[in-house]
Amino acid sequence: MAAFKLFFLFALTAVCEILGCYLPYLWLRQGRSVWLLLPAAAFLCLFVWLLSLHPTAAGRVYAAYGGIYICMAITWLWAVDGIRPSTSDWIGVLVCLVGAGIIMLGPRSG
Repeated sequence: MAAFKLFFLFALTAVCEILGCYLPYLWLRQGRSVWLLLPAAAFLCLFVWLLSLHPTAAGRVYAAYGGIYICMAITWLWAVDGIRPSTSDWIGVLVCLVGAGIIMLGPRSG
């Protein structure tokens, strides 16, 4: 159950980071309202706060989070941008998730 909670926390963190970057992209590249910067800033603040909730050393958290972020970014590509990921995209996601799991759940010395 702890691993599921950790994955959910990472996924939520990734969504906040993606939204914090995607909304300014909409403003800069697609001519959307400058007001999108306000929720973007809020999502980035939430992203940073969520990162602080992780119980282990920051370096390990950031390394494992990177794997989950990659998974969420590819999912975003499909769900929001409407671009279907390739087989190699999904294989890369799987490799990253396995790596993130090893980093977060592996045994510790000392």
